[in-house]
Amino acid sequence: MTIKKEGDCPNLHIALMHYPVYNKHGKIIASAISGLDLHDIARAAKTYSVRSFAVVTPLKDQQELANRIVAHWTNGFGATYNPNRKEALALVRVKNSLQDVIDDIANSGQGEPKTVITDAKPHPNGIGYKALAQTFKDGAPYLLLFGTAWGLTTEFIDKADYILSPIVGKGSYNHLSVRSAAAIILDRLLGAN
Repeated sequence: MTIKKEGDCPNLHIALMHYPVYNKHGKIIASAISGLDLHDIARAAKTYSVRSFAVVTPLKDQQELANRIVAHWTNGFGATYNPNRKEALALVRVKNSLQDVIDDIANSGQGEPKTVITDAKPHPNGIGYKALAQTFKDGAPYLLLFGTAWGLTTEFIDKADYILSPIVGKGSYNHLSVRSAAAIILDRLLGAN
């Protein structure tokens, strides 16, 4: 197995979007943050050398919850108890909006990132995993967006630079947890195999 060096990795950032997403009735909501998502997606992001992991919610109580979880594992007892978890959760940035995430990346001197939407539904103008992985070779920053609840809104998806082809299983069931989808997608895009 070949282990990639940090410099060999693409300029990829990810964001877990809690707004704007649909609920099961098709209404636009801001979804609740899950500690499991923060832990598991941060660990996958670190494993695949993702540059940053933003958690996006406009809800102040949810921002406080996410910041408390991250602080426990990066500065609190958890940091000494589990240094590996500290390293992964150090990637997490809690943000108010997608624009805040884009501005952070752009203001770091990397330029504005190209946005890539993930969705459980196929889109006619979707891009496959191999094709997207090839585009990473240009060195530009890319921001991969994961929706929560019942997915990102159509209007939000339409603004993206790319829409990634969905994960397709063997049966008709199609409702992966976002943390499972993130791990599968990161492996397909950045995995050594």
